[in-house]
Amino acid sequence: MMGLTLSQRRAVTKTIATRYKRADKRTKGVILDELCATTGWHRNHARKALAAALKPRVVKPRKPRAPTYDADVVAALRFCWAVLGAPTGKRVAPVMGDLVPRLRRFEELDITDETATALAKMSPATIDRRLAEDRAKLQVKGRSHTKPGSLLKDQIPIRTWAQWNDAVPGFVEIDLVGHEGGNAIGEHCYTLTVTDIATGWTENRSVRNKARKWVIAALDEVAQIMPFPVLGVDSDNGSEFINHHLLDWCEKRSITFTRSRPGNCNDGAHVEQKNWAVVRTVVGYHRYDTRPELLLLNKIWALQSQMTNYFLPQQKLTSKVRDGAKVTKKYDKPTTPHRRAERHKAVGDEDKAILADTHQDLNPAAIQRQIQDLTEQLLKLTTSKKNAPVKPSATRAPTHESTNQPKRAS
Repeated sequence: MMGLTLSQRRAVTKTIATRYKRADKRTKGVILDELCATTGWHRNHARKALAAALKPRVVKPRKPRAPTYDADVVAALRFCWAVLGAPTGKRVAPVMGDLVPRLRRFEELDITDETATALAKMSPATIDRRLAEDRAKLQVKGRSHTKPGSLLKDQIPIRTWAQWNDAVPGFVEIDLVGHEGGNAIGEHCYTLTVTDIATGWTENRSVRNKARKWVIAALDEVAQIMPFPVLGVDSDNGSEFINHHLLDWCEKRSITFTRSRPGNCNDGAHVEQKNWAVVRTVVGYHRYDTRPELLLLNKIWALQSQMTNYFLPQQKLTSKVRDGAKVTKKYDKPTTPHRRAERHKAVGDEDKAILADTHQDLNPAAIQRQIQDLTEQLLKLTTSKKNAPVKPSATRAPTHESTNQPKRAS
């Protein structure tokens, strides 16, 4: 049989080497004949191969390849990653070409042109490998507090996760995130998350509790600052949403109001993902139940909106094919909500011009420092309350101390 590869021949030889050594002279001749017929080797070569198979091989370590990216590049990468809020490499790589020149223009990054070029061409896999230790330090966990609303369900149509293919900017999903800190007794703050389906544009507002008047007031405020008119609202089946007040609010503004299927949280997958990626990773799972904490939360969301919508690229699912138990998903190229809105035909030229002017003057490193300062104040405030349990903070980006980075990277 001449079709065996070299590795297969060596495996066969190694398997019969011990039997060959222990056999008598006549049996050795039979084994040699079998090996020659199997591998196509000459008898002399087969004999030498059997002898060599029993000798231990000393494997010398291969000389490591010289690193492509030196310490200066990795330090600058770590700073850019912290500015963006510690996303994955697939979301970092697409914006490095825009982020690095911007940080250099605001004198946040003092690096050479060679380092800037290296950062722009670094692949997502390399970014993840270089930042693996830093990513391992970020861990958070939590729970849900949605209670079903039984009223008006017949008047509010159901929309599933698969029915957003034709969504234009303005159709949003909404949800509430509870800040009870593991103790649901008494009043505590909630954060309303509003996510546009077509662009991924996300706004957050915190309220003192989940009473419908606060929720509708927060939603009304968000609707006024969205870069395009709100055309449709999709919620879960919580009583804070499924009520006459929100239905009236939508009808007066000619806004389509839909809801997800009960027990199917994946119907609100767009906003559920932002509950984690924006809310939990920024302010964590502490209990926030005082007015000063509420004010700090909303200051954070005003700044986080700029980071999320102008600088953090997002991926959208383009296709999902199931073949038996195997599911194949394909995503588009990661890009920011600002860029998606800028390229969408349904967004007006005036709105696009406003977005471009706003984006031009934003310094992401300065914004991230302000967010870090506010989250530190929030953590200090919530842990200083009487009998408040001290939990690990869960911020979106590692602090400058944890990444050994100065306030400005150089």
